[in-house]
Amino acid sequence: MGRPGAGTAYEAARIRFELGETVRNRRAELGITQEELAQRTGLKQPAVARLEAGGTTPTFPVLERVAAALDMRLNVQFEPLRKVS
Repeated sequence: MGRPGAGTAYEAARIRFELGETVRNRRAELGITQEELAQRTGLKQPAVARLEAGGTTPTFPVLERVAAALDMRLNVQFEPLRKVS
């Protein structure tokens, strides 16, 4: 983490991982396969696998399609890094 930009890269990787985990868990809750999710979203199965593994940063349109396919609503928000006094 001592390299310039390492913290930013780590944070981006954490977000991708958490997003993928959320998609994977919801897909499992619904009892559908990656192939079924791919069909519902217009993606290919390998793209769904990469998304679930945190290996890609999807665009907002893709996230909206994935959310709809998982019977969810996409919610994006900003959170302060520190408390403002």
